[in-house]
Amino acid sequence: MGTWAASQQLTEPRNMPPAPGLAGSTLRQVIHTSIGGRTLRVRFANIFGGGPLAITSARIARSRGGGAHAIDVASDRRLTFAGADSVHIAPGDLAMSDPLQFDVPPLGDLAVTIAIGAAPAEITGHPGSRTTSYLQAGAWASAADLPAAATTDHWYILAGLDVVAEGAAVVTLGNSITDGRGSGTNRNDRWPDNLARRLQADPRTSRVAVLNAGIGGNAVLAGGLGPTALSRLDRDVLGQIGARWVIVLEGVNDIGGAREPGSATTVAHNLVVAYREIVDRVHARGMRIYGGTIPPFGGSQYDGDEREAARQAVNRWIRSSGAFDAVIDFDATLRDPERPSRLLPSTDTGDHLHPNEAGYRLMADAIDLTLFIS
Repeated sequence: MGTWAASQQLTEPRNMPPAPGLAGSTLRQVIHTSIGGRTLRVRFANIFGGGPLAITSARIARSRGGGAHAIDVASDRRLTFAGADSVHIAPGDLAMSDPLQFDVPPLGDLAVTIAIGAAPAEITGHPGSRTTSYLQAGAWASAADLPAAATTDHWYILAGLDVVAEGAAVVTLGNSITDGRGSGTNRNDRWPDNLARRLQADPRTSRVAVLNAGIGGNAVLAGGLGPTALSRLDRDVLGQIGARWVIVLEGVNDIGGAREPGSATTVAHNLVVAYREIVDRVHARGMRIYGGTIPPFGGSQYDGDEREAARQAVNRWIRSSGAFDAVIDFDATLRDPERPSRLLPSTDTGDHLHPNEAGYRLMADAIDLTLFIS
């Protein structure tokens, strides 16, 4: 089952890898697990690549951190693909490493290091990593550290980590609020991270993994960044190994993008139709789905009477329709009681749209853990 995931998109020009680039270089990336296990497999993606991706060597180790990102050399293990050290991933495809016996810690940091031969011009990745990656020219996959590496706060190619473990996973489908914009780099303080910590601390839910399927700027219906929530549902949610529950927190970018007079009302209606489709597709897989209300955005770039009315209409439907198996009222958690169209000042990053780390902790604390006891 999954213990960590990152939803993939075509990397935008401004988020491409720094020099020396991927081809002929070594890329070390850090991931933070939710549950532990004794056997792992790593997923690599070339979904949006325009050509083949060649991984010549891949390894995994416990992370020791630091500016050159050191690994625990004693824990370093090679990853193989059908018994081989290398793998060519065709455009539009994924590659899964062979099962590897490895002591995966819960809530721990692992470093996945890959040496890359050929790389396409179009790179598959996850720009909103809030985690530093390290890129150094040459083949250094087994190096203890990478002192000459360039750094970048994005993930590339790395799509997921699965472990053999008892339990099940909750997938959090969302946009930048789920992706963690406003949380600190290398702090793992997004609301799904905080939910994972709460689940681990409770003996009743310690076998529940959290898989973050947030993409910054994502939309449900059209536009936005990355594939829409509807178009990526199969790959990012329904296709996750061991997934049993889904939390949906999407729609603010659709509403925020409704700029023409009267368009916000239409978007609100279409969002409800889309939510029903998502619910039906999740239920068809035998999974449970929980609807998150859309937090306030008053004072932000999305502010406006028609868009606020659309947000309220969508939230009323989420709360009262009965379509979801349960409702998680993020709006009620984050709104300012004196100005309900705005975030609580103590939870506002300053852009009046994205919560800060205090807000993300409140969001996680608002989730009833008994929703994940089956």
